[in-house]
Amino acid sequence: MSAPTIADVREAARLLDGVAHRTPVLTSRTLDALTGCEMLLKAENLQRVGAFKFRGAFTALSALDPGTPVVAFSSGNHAQAVALAAREQGRRAIIVMPEDSPAAKLAATRGYGAEVVLYDRYREDRTAIAQRIAREQGAEVIPPFDHPSIIAGQGTAALELLEDAGDLDLLFVPCGGGGLLSGSLLAAADLSPACRVFGVEPEAGDDVRRSFDAGEPVAIDVPRTIADGAQTTRVGDTTFAIIRERVSGILTASDAELVAQMRFLAARMKTVVEPTGCLGLAAAVAQARDLAGDLGRRPRVGVILSGGNVDLARFAELLGGGEPVGDGEPVDDADAAGGAA
Repeated sequence: MSAPTIADVREAARLLDGVAHRTPVLTSRTLDALTGCEMLLKAENLQRVGAFKFRGAFTALSALDPGTPVVAFSSGNHAQAVALAAREQGRRAIIVMPEDSPAAKLAATRGYGAEVVLYDRYREDRTAIAQRIAREQGAEVIPPFDHPSIIAGQGTAALELLEDAGDLDLLFVPCGGGGLLSGSLLAAADLSPACRVFGVEPEAGDDVRRSFDAGEPVAIDVPRTIADGAQTTRVGDTTFAIIRERVSGILTASDAELVAQMRFLAARMKTVVEPTGCLGLAAAVAQARDLAGDLGRRPRVGVILSGGNVDLARFAELLGGGEPVGDGEPVDDADAAGGAA
């Protein structure tokens, strides 16, 4: 499988112009004060289907012959993205989803017109199920991350962030299978070469960090984490080749840290972000100042908020405990710069 280039990311951006939202870049004075950095948050929770995944799905499906049916496997966001992209392109979509996927993601995927096939993520092989369906239906399998067009499409999120925000010192990107991270690395290398890019995984699911340390992909058991969008067991071969060559490091965040950032974003910035979408922010809050070192100025730090698809009952459950954000101080405003959602 050929690796994508920055030219592919730019072509994906051209293809997505007017189709995907150019999501805003959010800022908060409170967040800047907490971190000692200028924080710039790319709000992909406001993307179509509520996640960055629409970018890659629409890009990948656009490369197929008209009318070709597609099969995808996903815990939710890729599922919704392929379902919507297929509907817009007049294709049939069959999505293989874990039976414990969030109810909101299952409902949304069906709502976009896709047929959903459920499986047990702890006992069954989703890839094998998708490949069997594809053979039977004459369909094309669209994987969630290890695909050149998927990577190129996902990279347009970081491309837009850097176009709208300018040069960054650090960029923190959620990482499951590596599609968003590898695409972001391509964009950053072109638009902000001095920017150090960090991938962030759930603490319980650090397969990419282990792979980076080992120098080759390492598989793990399905991780038990609230970050359902990053419950991957192995990084992709194509994504890992890009990550290994270009990434500055792989970090992790605990479930408790994810909940803390979900609470901060909801209370202070009035935006709903799912646990997986908070991976980058959790690491940035904990480590950005130290990782930036002594620049002689306030570091400029980019974070991709990758998605906002969380069931409201689950959202309330997760945020129900803990101390209030800011110890009851007045709520700061959340400013937006860049394109409209």
